[in-house]
Parts: sequence; C-alpha cells; structure tokens
Amino acid sequence: MNLKNKLKTNSTTFGSWITIGHQSIVEILATAGFDWLVVDMEHGAISIEKVQELILAIQSKQISALVRVGANDDLLIKQVLDAGADGVIIPMVNSGMEADKAVKAVKYQPFGKRGVGLARAQNYGIGFDAYRRWLENDCVIIVQVEHKNSVKNIKDIISVDGIDGLIIGPYDLSASYGIPGEFDNPKIVNAISEVERVCKNARFPFGYHVIKPNYLEVQEKVDIGYSFIAFSIDFFFLGEKAREEMGKLKNDSQ
Repeated sequence: MNLKNKLKTNSTTFGSWITIGHQSIVEILATAGFDWLVVDMEHGAISIEKVQELILAIQSKQISALVRVGANDDLLIKQVLDAGADGVIIPMVNSGMEADKAVKAVKYQPFGKRGVGLARAQNYGIGFDAYRRWLENDCVIIVQVEHKNSVKNIKDIISVDGIDGLIIGPYDLSASYGIPGEFDNPKIVNAISEVERVCKNARFPFGYHVIKPNYLEVQEKVDIGYSFIAFSIDFFFLGEKAREEMGKLKNDSQ
C-alpha cells in the first residue's frame, strides 16, 4: 500500500526530517524503518539540485520522498515535483483558499494550473502519460497547520478536495500566538485540541512533528489518534545521542 492509500485509510506512518543535504544522511535514516522522509527546503540549506539527488536516494530505499517547500509557491512546488518527489508538504496554509491554491499548483489542467515540463518525474519525456496518471492517483499533498488562523479555518482547509492530510508544526503555531516554544501553554493546548477534534470528527488524517528524538512522545501522539507523524530531525538524532553519551563519559571520568 502506497503512502496516499495509507493516508486514506488513516494507517499510522512515521517519517523524519532531512535538513543536512547529504546522501549519507538518507542512507543512515533509511536503516531505521521510516515510511517516508521529508527533504526540508524551508529551513534547510538545500538547493533544488541537491533535492533531486536526495529524492533519488530516498526512493532507492523504497521509502516515500516528500519535500517541504519553502512557501505555498507555484514555482517551488512545480520544481520539486518535476524532480520526482512523491509529494509535497506546504507550510503555513491558513485558509481553504490557500489549501486550494496548493492543490492547483500540484495538478495539471483541468484540475489545476501547473505548467507541464519534461524532467525526471516524467522520465525525461518518455513517461508523461504514466506520470499524469500517477499525479492524479498517487501524489501526496500535506498542508501544515502552524498558525492561529489555520486553527480558526481548519474545517475549510480539510474540506478542500485534493488535500491528503495535515501536519501540525508546533513551533510556528506557538509563535503565532506570541508564545514561541511554550507548547504547554493553555492557548496552544486548546488550539491543538481543536484541530484534533475537527479532524477526528471528519475522519481526516492528521499529523504532528515531534521534535525531540523521544519515542514516548511519538507513542503519545499515536494514542491520541495522529496517523502521520514526523519523528524528530536528522541533526537532533545526531546531536542528542552525542551529547547524551559524552555527558555520561565526562561524569564517569570525574
């Protein structure tokens, strides 16, 4: 079952975030058993050329390759899809209109307005018809809920045809309320609870980005009903383990 079908059936999937633009990072994370990996073009210093290389590396491991573009921008979305991404994650989608804009940037006419190009995704010109069918049936579109306005408009957002799921970005969401990083603040707790409630009632797949590399926090999200869960970030997996073990070493050496 591919990722889009897993989303449709609310099957639980796990992924992680790639910000370090090197194939070795993909190869290392691929050994962990993730269902999907996200190449981050919003905050990561990764060029479109490197994005295509990372997509190829991810897909070679039979993992779905998603790209978080830098904005809800037609050109950015078109470029990463032409590079062969299995889907896109669109940041800061705050209304139904913005969600519809994202869908139209992904789809060709008559369903959207994406320009037609012949690149890796279309097998360099000889696979356009197959790609067009794939685009309609299998391409994944995830929107990010990371602003108080998206919470206010959550029903409109998930009602847009073509949106496969959403993922909550806790840092930007808390920042939009003027309390960045205060995830336990009642404002943030209530906002997230509202998103959960609406999605559960609509049986719409919803996700969360658990920042810390702690599996217990991921399990808490699974128990709540989240099905599309991003588990930490490449540099956190690397840094946390290094700090943990070096801390033990230094304490034992004293």
